Amino acid sequence: MIDLHTHTTCSDGTDTPRELVNKALSQGLNVLAITDHDTTSGWNEARQALRGDLELVLGAEISCLTDDGISVHMLGLLFDEADVEMQVLLEETRDGRIPRMRKMIELMRAEGINISLDDVEAVKPIGATLGRPHLADALVRNGVIASRDEAFQELLHNESRFYVTHAAPTPVEAIRAIRSAGGVAVIAHAFASHRGKILVSDDFQELCKAGLNGIEVDHRDHSPAEREMLRAIAIEKNLVITGSSDYHGTGKMNSLGENWTSLEQWHRLESESNQRRVVKA
Repeated sequence: MIDLHTHTTCSDGTDTPRELVNKALSQGLNVLAITDHDTTSGWNEARQALRGDLELVLGAEISCLTDDGISVHMLGLLFDEADVEMQVLLEETRDGRIPRMRKMIELMRAEGINISLDDVEAVKPIGATLGRPHLADALVRNGVIASRDEAFQELLHNESRFYVTHAAPTPVEAIRAIRSAGGVAVIAHAFASHRGKILVSDDFQELCKAGLNGIEVDHRDHSPAEREMLRAIAIEKNLVITGSSDYHGTGKMNSLGENWTSLEQWHRLESESNQRRVVKA
């Protein structure tokens, strides 16, 4: 099994990088990508935990905004960790999350919801990229909502009155940074319409010009019809087709390896990076 989209406690997952590697080994995965939001901080621990035949793909899921305000997530895989431009982009995106969180909390408090930034910090693992899942966890801890999933369904989705965007690169800027750093770019859950506004088919032309390598087609948040539309776009544009779990541990219902990428598609994707960076024990 090849799972190219997972998260750890370095962003909004509940498994440490070591725990995630151990889980992948126990479940018989062949290739595991760790793609925490806007950070590479879990890479070293994952590398240290690696053993056996498991191959490790290091990456990040970059939070993007189109010029007209549509939220897009771009998976950057196999890029050079030491690339300065890439690390600056990730740092600036992380920094934009703090004022966003303050504003969301301010909107909630204005409606009498019991939440504070200290509450969010209390449930966020030290060093983790700040995000809405931590706000959800704080709301659960304060008894405002029953679960993280319920918090997103009722309060934190992209169309919610509490939702606030944050400073982020455009998808084209993210793709160019990933490719410049020697990596490959795969757009994540592009047609997950229940999350809010999504791209349309014509948007992929600009992304392809920027150097997009693949589309995450098989994902829990895509309906069968959405998967077929994305698969058709990938074939038409000659892009790699991936499937992934978007695993977050107990933070979401997604199970590790519930969707996967074929070996043929993975080999093609890896070949499009400028250097072999898959980590082996």
